[in-house]
Amino acid sequence: MSPVPVVLAGARGHGRWHVANIRRLERAGLVRLAGICELTPLTEEEAGGEVPEQSADFGALLDSTGARIAVICTPIPTHTDLALTAARRGVHLLLEKPPAPSYADFRRMADGVAEAGVACQIGFQSLGSHAVPAIRSLIAEGAIGEVVGVGGAGAWVRDEAYFRRAPWAGRRRLDGVDVVDGALTNPLAHAVATALALDGSTRAEDVTGIETELSRANDIEADDTSCVRIGTAHGHRVTVAATLCAERADEPYVLVHGGSGRVTFWYKQDRVLLQRGGHGPEEFEYGRTDLLENLVAHLTDGTPLLVPPQETGAFMRVVEAIRRAPDPDRLPEAAWRRVPGEDRRVVPGIDGLVAAAADTLSLYSELGAPWAPRTEHPLSEVSTR
Repeated sequence: MSPVPVVLAGARGHGRWHVANIRRLERAGLVRLAGICELTPLTEEEAGGEVPEQSADFGALLDSTGARIAVICTPIPTHTDLALTAARRGVHLLLEKPPAPSYADFRRMADGVAEAGVACQIGFQSLGSHAVPAIRSLIAEGAIGEVVGVGGAGAWVRDEAYFRRAPWAGRRRLDGVDVVDGALTNPLAHAVATALALDGSTRAEDVTGIETELSRANDIEADDTSCVRIGTAHGHRVTVAATLCAERADEPYVLVHGGSGRVTFWYKQDRVLLQRGGHGPEEFEYGRTDLLENLVAHLTDGTPLLVPPQETGAFMRVVEAIRRAPDPDRLPEAAWRRVPGEDRRVVPGIDGLVAAAADTLSLYSELGAPWAPRTEHPLSEVSTR
């Protein structure tokens, strides 16, 4: 098999991870970095080796390089149009999360990709973890009894410079265009998508209702301290709480609640803890399939895609609910403090609230946070179809 030519759009910021990953697969003989699309060309050091063809014109670069795969890691509002630019040329896609800033844009992208007949993988790397099917098997076998709900917790630390890293950072919209760069929709989007996946509720039609509580301690438009509760067609509650204003950084996790036990999944570490009646706690560590590698396997031998667009429809319902929600409430100054010497804002007690939300499937307001606003979203408001 000849290495598959790949073009990367967006090679700085998080795109640096994709440069390193493409180079890794290049050394394995699976792909070839054929081109990089950036407004400012990369140096040899930034490109991780010999600099391939570069251009700020994505479509022209796809044409000149003969790319078979495009990896898109550009600002959120550009995802749909760039994906469709590739699809119209028959180029297959690895599209970073969130796939779009609105449900309408998501549908436009997904429908266009399907019509073009190209493969599209959405970049939720946690869904490539071998722990996901293993946990699903434990649930199916009744290891923790009947599932009653799924919680997710993400307590992260981000300084104020994080929200100045790009013009769209921390924005809900920019120049009249949706961005929706909030805690739940971008930095901790994996917590939402992974919780929905473990509930078996990944498609748009699996969502029956959504409640959101969106707040911000930082001087931004979007939320940095928020939670969401999703009703699913299984009759379960999926509650995910997130903050970028934690007192101390912690590993994000998803918690599956059963009638006779629970499963905790630290999704960045591929680590699982099983706790159930009549047994001692059991810990497991799993491997992970890289999503670009899976896409290459799909093109070469028909291996099923791990994260096709339709498997992110439920996540996009959540994005749409957050997009349509009232702008996040600014937390009163008494609710946050600055960390001396660290240029960041902390919400005292938020670490415990995040963990309690995942543990009890409750929203911040139900846990006694006086600053938490609550918004319920009828499905008619979170779907355009």
